[in-house]
Amino acid sequence: MKFIYTDGRNQDFAKLCQLLDEYLNELAGGEANRQQYIPYNTLDSIHDVVLAYADSNTPIGCASFKFYDNKIAEVKRVFVKKEHRGKGISKELMRLLEERAKEQGYTTLLLETGAPLVEAIGLYHSLGYVTIPNYGQYKDLEESICMQKRL
Repeated sequence: MKFIYTDGRNQDFAKLCQLLDEYLNELAGGEANRQQYIPYNTLDSIHDVVLAYADSNTPIGCASFKFYDNKIAEVKRVFVKKEHRGKGISKELMRLLEERAKEQGYTTLLLETGAPLVEAIGLYHSLGYVTIPNYGQYKDLEESICMQKRL
């Protein structure tokens, strides 16, 4: 297992994000049911990414954050391929992401996940994230669950 830091232009990150979108489309019953979320998940403004590799060439997971305000970063695009789940990879990705955010002076991480993503919600709670009122673009989206953690 290997972890690397990169940015939103990394092709392995883009491929994992495509798999994440396919997974979310499946859960939601098709891309049409996720239209309101798609604009918030572009990779353009993501500059901090952690990738997990099973070996030197096989990307299996990712996590990233982007600037939200001077002291707050927003966690985006957390995903581990299904066959690699349950091995602590997502926890390590999040630990490395939090470490990177602290190094850059962030004091808080925010995130949005969906109500159907029970495993993700459990992961974030286990890492110390607490549910908060929906923020920003997610304010009026009923399926959204927003969380934060002070670093």
